[in-house]
Amino acid sequence: MAQSTFWEDKEKAQEVVDSLKILKSTTEPYYRLEKSLRDAQDVLGILSDNDTDELTELTAQTEKLSKDIEHFQTRTLLNEKNDPSNAFMSIHAGSGGTDSCDWANMLLRMYTRWLDRSGFSYQLVDILQDDEAGIKRATLFVQGPFAFGLLKAEIGVHRLVRISPFDANKRRHTSFASVDVTPELAEIKIDIKETDLQIDTYRSSGAGGQHVNKTESAVRITHIPTGAVVACQIERSQHANRRVAMKMLASKLFTMKEKEHKDELKKMYGEKGEISWGYQIRSYVLQPYTMVKDHRTDKEVGNVNAVLDGEMIEDFIETYLKWRAGNAKRI
Repeated sequence: MAQSTFWEDKEKAQEVVDSLKILKSTTEPYYRLEKSLRDAQDVLGILSDNDTDELTELTAQTEKLSKDIEHFQTRTLLNEKNDPSNAFMSIHAGSGGTDSCDWANMLLRMYTRWLDRSGFSYQLVDILQDDEAGIKRATLFVQGPFAFGLLKAEIGVHRLVRISPFDANKRRHTSFASVDVTPELAEIKIDIKETDLQIDTYRSSGAGGQHVNKTESAVRITHIPTGAVVACQIERSQHANRRVAMKMLASKLFTMKEKEHKDELKKMYGEKGEISWGYQIRSYVLQPYTMVKDHRTDKEVGNVNAVLDGEMIEDFIETYLKWRAGNAKRI
C-alpha cells in the first residue's frame, strides 16, 4: 500500500484494502485483549487485601475481559473459505398472508438495526412491497469483515406467533418468513448461459425522486435450470442493475453447486420448498407467552422486543457457531 503506484488500479487496490480490514478485524482485537490481560495482571500484583474498592473494580474489569475473550474465541470459528466475504441477505414472506408479509418486514427491520449496531454497512438491493402491509421480499447487500460468516447462522425459516393486528377478532396467528444468505465472491468460475436466463424488467418501487417509477430500470433474472431468482433495483440504470443482479446470481449458483445448496434448502423448507410449519430454525413467540427460541441450539431469550429491535442477535449467532463446531467435531 505504500507504493506510489498502489492506487493506479483502483479495483485491485480496493481488494487489498478490504483484505487488510479482514486481517485487522482479527489481529487488532487479539492485541487489545492481550494488553488488557497484562494490565489486569500488573494491577493484581500490586494490590493488597485491604484495597477493597480497587479489587471490586478489577473484578468487574476481568469479568468483562472474560466475556470479550469468549467473544473473540467464537470469532475464530469463522474459518471457512467464504466466511470473510460480504453477503447478500434475502428475506421472503411465507405462508400466512398479510401477517407473513408484515413479519418479513419486521425481520428486515431487526437485521438492519443489528447491522447498524454491529458496524456493518448495507444497501437495500431489492424490495417488493405487499399491497396491504409489509414486504413480499427484500435483499440486502451487507459489507464488512465476516459478514457472510456471521449471517449464515440466520439461514432458514423464522416463525412468529402473535395476536394478529390484521384480524378484527384479535386471534392468534402464526406467520413464516425465510432468510437466505450467499457470499459475495470476487472471482467466480461458473458458466452461465444466456439461453438459461429469463430477464424481466420493471419499475423500481422505491419512494421519491424524479427517476423512480418512471423507467423500467429494475431487473429480475431467473436461472431456468435451477429456478434461482435474483433482482436488483437500487442502481439508476437498467444496465447497472443487471450487472449487480448477475453478480448475485453467480454467487447464488456457486453456493448451490459448492455446498449442494438445493439439498440443504429442502431440509430447511421441506420437499416442496415451503416456507411453513415444521422447518423453522427459530420461533419468536409474543402470545400466550414471550420467548425467542432457536430450535437448533435450544437457546432461549425471554425479551422478545429486544431481539426484534436488533439486540442480542449476535448471542444467537455465536451460540449457533459453537453448536455447529461441536457437531463438526463429533462427525
